[in-house]
Amino acid sequence: MKVNMHFLKVFDNLYERKVAMKTRKIAKRKKAARNSEKHMINLMVNGQPYKLEIGNKSGEIGPSDTLAYTLRETLGLTGTKIGCDHGACGACTVLMDGKAILSCMVLTIETDGRSITTVEGLRDPNTGRLDPLQQAFIDHTAFQCGFCTPGILMSAKALLAENPSPTEQEVKEALSGNYCRCISHYHVLDAVKAVTRQRGVKNDPAL
Repeated sequence: MKVNMHFLKVFDNLYERKVAMKTRKIAKRKKAARNSEKHMINLMVNGQPYKLEIGNKSGEIGPSDTLAYTLRETLGLTGTKIGCDHGACGACTVLMDGKAILSCMVLTIETDGRSITTVEGLRDPNTGRLDPLQQAFIDHTAFQCGFCTPGILMSAKALLAENPSPTEQEVKEALSGNYCRCISHYHVLDAVKAVTRQRGVKNDPAL
């Protein structure tokens, strides 16, 4: 009887060890799955979903890659410009969830689950027609070299989405972070004014 009890204890110990090992394996698999999920981000760019892996291989994004770099080098959306790369010139401005941000100051891994709009996304995807703001920039020659234009367009787009009837001072304040070496600011103001007039909005005698 004692022998039988001894073997029973051995069997119980083996069973407990087997259960413990299986539990550890399941835990490791769950941890690996979580780590795998952390190494991939999902974001929407100009209405198109992207699933980007984080790593050092070609086509992957590095943990230190900025959104501006990813847009240009990984996704090929070169409309977004990198000027100072320190958040001072505004050339890299894009929209994130409808708000203007400096993409050179945001890491791509921080944009998981966000919606990004670049200057390429302003055009109507179905008709190819330019956004009224883009057309106004053309009509009023609101650019010279054009390097800073995408950033200015995106800042203006964010402003008009939030405030369809801005005063001239509000337009100036909204665009104050966009630096233009060609000094096209007056033409830019004219373009933004034209868009507000087209909408039938006039909240400022200056507009």
